[in-house]
Amino acid sequence: TVGPEQEYFLVDKKLYDERPDLIYTGRTLFGARAPKGQELEDHYFGAIKPRIAAFMQELDEELWKLGVLAKTKHNEVAPAQHELAPIFSTTNVATDHNQLTMETMKNVALRHGLVCLLHEKPFAGVNGSGKHNNWSLSTDTGKNLFEPGKLPQENAQFLLFLAAVIKGVDEYQDLLRVSVASAGNDHRLGANEAPPAIMSMFLGDQLTDILEQFRVGQVRGSKGKRLMNVGVDTLPPLPADPGDRNRTSPFAFTGNRFEFRALGSSMPASASQTALNTIMSDSLDYAATRLEKLSGGDPEKLHAAVGKLIQEIVEEHSAVIFNGDGYSEIWHQEAERRGLPNYRTTPEALMVYTSPDVVDLYSRYNVLSRQELKARQEIYIEQYCKTIRAEANLVIRMGRTIIYPAGLRFQQELLRACLDMRALNREPDTVLLDDIDDTLRKLREGLEHLENNVDMKIEDPVQEAHHKCTVVIPAMNAIRTLADHLETIVPEDLWPLPSYQEMLFMK
Repeated sequence: TVGPEQEYFLVDKKLYDERPDLIYTGRTLFGARAPKGQELEDHYFGAIKPRIAAFMQELDEELWKLGVLAKTKHNEVAPAQHELAPIFSTTNVATDHNQLTMETMKNVALRHGLVCLLHEKPFAGVNGSGKHNNWSLSTDTGKNLFEPGKLPQENAQFLLFLAAVIKGVDEYQDLLRVSVASAGNDHRLGANEAPPAIMSMFLGDQLTDILEQFRVGQVRGSKGKRLMNVGVDTLPPLPADPGDRNRTSPFAFTGNRFEFRALGSSMPASASQTALNTIMSDSLDYAATRLEKLSGGDPEKLHAAVGKLIQEIVEEHSAVIFNGDGYSEIWHQEAERRGLPNYRTTPEALMVYTSPDVVDLYSRYNVLSRQELKARQEIYIEQYCKTIRAEANLVIRMGRTIIYPAGLRFQQELLRACLDMRALNREPDTVLLDDIDDTLRKLREGLEHLENNVDMKIEDPVQEAHHKCTVVIPAMNAIRTLADHLETIVPEDLWPLPSYQEMLFMK
């Protein structure tokens, strides 16, 4: 079962229509940060504005007509950012419903004079948008297998399935990473409440402590509770976690489900759900085979076998468990020491699709063949290259026809002011003029450098993707830095683009 939360931004359509970058790429390629962002969290905890509330009300009604049981809606962390969460349903249905949700969001927004932005990072410097996939497993009678339960045998069942998840995530971290790889998501992962690209699991102190007791073979009780003299076949009740507050974890246990937070807001949920379900199938396949061997088919030995299996899995796969700050450099160093892969960019991650482990996994369970995986890899590489090429070409066009002329007009005004000062035998202050001169020169050179590299002929698609990632994107970022600096010194009446403060703090 899945309940995919959907984050999104809303901007006024009149302002959107004046931003070629939003129209063509879904994100702002230029834009200086507003004086105030999300640091006060006043948008997150504030009341929903009437205009947005009206949009949300109609969106709910339209989704209900389609059978999409949208329930929760609220402001998100960044200004102008919001979120919708549906009621859980089976994976296939939930994935299809999410596609309908994204389409309906766009259509309903237009009726309210708004535009819905689903890009993972439409605005730099504030929270990006994800699609938090709340994922769980249920029996055909509706029993949640990730519910800790109140009885010892229920605890044992829960811990067995928990151990299976740990094994699967540890063995196929790279598959989970590639399932969320895209040019847009590269801007989001690792910043402003988005998890890092390192695939770790958050379990919380209580569960981590219990698993550590299994690892050392001395299960006595639950952390923070009274110690109990019990064997490995029983455990004290495990109350559901009241809520995970570690927002830096890509895969967090949140009481009775896992929240996979790494998926980007514009991406379909299908690839990540396919990966999760196949990984879990493999782990449960292993667990069933191992339990049969440990118990010898004797039901009376099953509980002891379960305890032994949990102990083995925790001993071998606990490297993926991490409850700390995923943003910290210390964790990145620790993750490297533990041997956890860190694919920082999409071109790196996409190579995983044809790795032997992934091909074997998907082929063994008749999910995808090697040829189908190779086809997806090639399509995603091509998609990545075309996305970056389109953005780079637009940076060049906007830089030369919008940004540079705006700086030039201000430069001319400053020159006239300096000449007027000298005509009055007064020495003008040229600090700002010097700044404009230097910035415009660097901007012109940066645009030429980007133009020389964006359409460089590279026959191999993988090498082209790496070129776009390591050369073209840094060139775009360098131009943006110069343009955003210009925006902070050019008078507002000369700046031709709607600013962040206009778009993010609309009424």
